[in-house]
Amino acid sequence: MSPDHPVDEASTARAVIDADGLLVQWNAGAERLLGHSAAEVVGRPAADLLADPGADGAVAPDGDRWDGVVTLRRHDGGTLPVWLLAHREKPPRQGPDRWLVVTPLDPEGTPAHDDPLDDVPLLDSPCAMAIYDERLRVRGINAEMAQVLDLPAENVRGLRACEMTGTEHGHDVEVRLRQVLTTGRGTAVRTKVAVGGDRTLSWLARMAPIRDAGGHVRGVSVAAHDFTEQYRAQERLQLVNEASVRIGTTLDVATTAQELADICVPALADFVSVDLLDPAEHGEPPVGRPVTPIGLRRTAYRITDTDGDAVVVVKPGQLDLYPAASPQADALLAGHTIVASAATGDLDQWLSWDPQRAARIKEHSIHTAMSVPIRARGTTLGVAVLSRFANPHAFTPDDVLLAEEVTARAAVCIDNARRYSRERETALALQRSLLPRTLPRTAALEAASRYLPAARSGVGGDWFDVIPLSGMRVAMVVGDVVGHGIQASATMGRLRTAVRTLADIDLAPDELLTHLDDLVVRLSEEAGTDGVSGEVGATCLYAVYDPVSRRCTLARAGHPPPVTVAPGEGPVEIVLPAGPPLGLGGLPFESAEIELRDGTVLALYTDGLIESRERDLDASHALLCQSLAASSGSLDETCDRVLHSLLPAGGAADDVALLLARTQGLPASWVATWDIPADPALVAPIRKQVVEQIELWKLSEAAFTAELVVSELVTNAIRYGTPPIRLRLIHDATTLICEVSDTSQTAPHLRRAKTYDEGGRGLLLVAQLTQRWGSRHTADGKTIWAEIGLLGKE
Repeated sequence: MSPDHPVDEASTARAVIDADGLLVQWNAGAERLLGHSAAEVVGRPAADLLADPGADGAVAPDGDRWDGVVTLRRHDGGTLPVWLLAHREKPPRQGPDRWLVVTPLDPEGTPAHDDPLDDVPLLDSPCAMAIYDERLRVRGINAEMAQVLDLPAENVRGLRACEMTGTEHGHDVEVRLRQVLTTGRGTAVRTKVAVGGDRTLSWLARMAPIRDAGGHVRGVSVAAHDFTEQYRAQERLQLVNEASVRIGTTLDVATTAQELADICVPALADFVSVDLLDPAEHGEPPVGRPVTPIGLRRTAYRITDTDGDAVVVVKPGQLDLYPAASPQADALLAGHTIVASAATGDLDQWLSWDPQRAARIKEHSIHTAMSVPIRARGTTLGVAVLSRFANPHAFTPDDVLLAEEVTARAAVCIDNARRYSRERETALALQRSLLPRTLPRTAALEAASRYLPAARSGVGGDWFDVIPLSGMRVAMVVGDVVGHGIQASATMGRLRTAVRTLADIDLAPDELLTHLDDLVVRLSEEAGTDGVSGEVGATCLYAVYDPVSRRCTLARAGHPPPVTVAPGEGPVEIVLPAGPPLGLGGLPFESAEIELRDGTVLALYTDGLIESRERDLDASHALLCQSLAASSGSLDETCDRVLHSLLPAGGAADDVALLLARTQGLPASWVATWDIPADPALVAPIRKQVVEQIELWKLSEAAFTAELVVSELVTNAIRYGTPPIRLRLIHDATTLICEVSDTSQTAPHLRRAKTYDEGGRGLLLVAQLTQRWGSRHTADGKTIWAEIGLLGKE
């Protein structure tokens, strides 16, 4: 305020009364009115100033404003009837509300005859108007303003805006009034004004300077327009818009329900609970009309009072049964929103089924409640109950429409979250059934693995596998199908099965990827005929490790290359031809062969492990190498350390598959090899040498079976194969393997011999005596192999 426009604090008698009824402030105007000084009355009960303690105004009113005539005691012993205006206000610091009590005093001096403020035609204005003088005091209001304020026009003369309408919004008006007085330019302000009956109106106040004949600003005229309904409609639209933004930010049911409760408190209610029906079997939505008592699970709630949790009987996650008379069941059975209030008595009827709950609700002064069914796509999902206790007003029809609109938006999001959760759980179950539950124990490798679905997009098509091959060799595979969901999981299962089938016939890595590429092309064609949008695509890395030669052959199809960590050395990325992703068709794949020392760790992974929004691929790859280099010896611990280092706390954006394998070469003493001349007469000496080698290995329990198998396989190679012929025996703790190789490309097969046939029973005998047998093609011909289990061995 400029010095030219001072505020005369003594023009109004003002006092502040705290929640205990004690006077805490007493200004000079109050002393001028009654003669009591501040030192005499501050800290004393305000009722001591009443001439009649039992008169109206002796007790704090229930609303936020009160006005009336009260007879007060003067300092000289006399009494004085005074019109008082009281406003409830918040204290500067935390604490209970207090009351501001004011009354205008007669202004000192008489206005000049040429005062321009007296010439303003207030009575002729159809809108609510007020005139303020240079001291920011009310000079006059018209009948329309008096009606809006519900105050007598003759009593408000001399009051300031903050004294007439309350300090919370009155100070904002005074700031604009000072601005007009100082600058001489008009302005407008939106504010709220508390009027009688606990009503609050929203005003658009337009302010203009009032000038005298010399052009000097002598006051301000205020024309107020009530736009309460427009403001409330704007608030409702804003809440609906806010709900569309804040509800459904995730695909989690509990989070979405909590977002519904949060958006409604305190804008629409003081306490909101969200209770949902449990899904039917396999996550399907509830079917049919609910039957009482209805079981509802508390999913979320929100309350304005931080200490109001005592009113919450059912905590999140708990299941409670609601009879037909309860708010929850009543709305679900009726199929529409139901409102109850204490004023009409139906709230007590609602609460009669649960005395404990009714007692808590009455303790917290809940006076109205609204139960809104949560429905989406024709399915009832649950119910939201909105209650008021701090807000003194009952729910209006507009409140019901707003609650139904917000709840309907939340219902669709909850249904989407449940559908997503159902599909995710189905895909996870499918994924788990298709991925190996445990990795096979082999003499060639020690392996550990991890699979993590994506945090948001759900299960994808990443997979891994460890496949035992003939000759103690082991195949390792990691793949990634493009996309997420059940379709990606199903495609992953088909590819994993195909890889196992192709690996079983001992195809080389590059040849296996070629066949797998053909399969993905056919799957894409099938997807197109089924009307499914998009093509099937995948990447894959396939490796075969031979523990006898300690060499590993690898090929990849658009997949990240593996990383090796040799004993005493740092991590190294294997340089492999990239190869095209699976599904392009017609492009070649190349393999590479490397030697792996015993104890070397081989890391195979999908791109979800190293792709991150927080860092580039090079940084992720460096972090991966750093985690692998800090290996403690346990592959499981290394897997956990890698995932912890590279993945964010909330989960990866894409699903992740990680396979770690530590190589274990076979000792040379576990392998025996013979070059076989193509002479049937030498089969017997070979059998004898085999038995002697088996006895040397102390595997005598397998000697008889091994002798028969070697005799049959060597005889067949001499009779039907092409020299040179080689016999090799390999054993570990659990298996004895017999292999016979020759340069012929013709593979043997089982056939059923007739009764009087002299041959044709050899391979049938081999199949019966061994755990498994087969053949594989090599660069020089083929190898026939058979595996014999060792009794009493692990």
